[in-house]
Amino acid sequence: MHPRPISEFNSTLKLKGFNVFEIEQDSNETRAYSRKDFYKICLTTGKSKIHYSDRSFETDATVLFFGNPHIPYSWETLSTSYVGYTCLFSEEFLMASERSESLQQSPLFKIGGTPILHISEQQRNFLNTLFVRMIEEQKTDYPFKDDLMRNYINLIIHEALKLKPSENYSQQKNASGRITSVFLELLERQFPIESTDRPLQLKTAQDYATNLNMHVNYLNRAVKQVTGKSTTTHITERVVHEAKALLQHTDWNISEIAYALGFEYPTYFNNFFKRLTGTNPKTLRMQEV
Repeated sequence: MHPRPISEFNSTLKLKGFNVFEIEQDSNETRAYSRKDFYKICLTTGKSKIHYSDRSFETDATVLFFGNPHIPYSWETLSTSYVGYTCLFSEEFLMASERSESLQQSPLFKIGGTPILHISEQQRNFLNTLFVRMIEEQKTDYPFKDDLMRNYINLIIHEALKLKPSENYSQQKNASGRITSVFLELLERQFPIESTDRPLQLKTAQDYATNLNMHVNYLNRAVKQVTGKSTTTHITERVVHEAKALLQHTDWNISEIAYALGFEYPTYFNNFFKRLTGTNPKTLRMQEV
């Protein structure tokens, strides 16, 4: 079986807001998705190690995994025989239904939650059936397909909420180091800015603390203790770095760059940039010509 190209998966996601597919057996290919946008549910059987936020989990059985694009995670496949299913979807797609609670508040998706669950053979068979039906339905022209897919996703979520989460996690002992590591990776995940119509969402220390489900003072203390810099300083330095890249490597006008970086007015961006770099955006851009 030849895996479908990455572009095809991403095109489907951007167009429809969801995609579901079978994981090919004996495939160790790593696919890339727009992690800023899409939530992920995986039902997999095989040996793997999952790094989720500040925790790691190793398994050689069947697990159900819930990935939040706002929380850093990675997946190492440790065996060649690896099978299962993956469903990717945007929050906007799922929230089009009557379900009002944000996914980021769900115990399955939020930081500190329980995104990995051990699945019995009976449970695996039932969930396999749901994924197979989703794959088949995805190919149809049924006019209410989106509603049906949302129902399948919600059914999987509710089945998971009834299960006991895995407790076989390993954690870093240093809480400040753990929190700082998660913050820095989440900060880096906000970049690069790829489009003027998708501006930077997390702009302040409070934004990051809210996203990570912790008090801003707790986050600030941890980051300052480990790095010697404040949370705000890290954010500011990364925004300046991105601003320079956009000025040097895009043809966006300065107003567009300002908006993309989360500034309400170009004047605010100009003042911010000059205060941090000693020069204004226009001068920097002219120097690169």
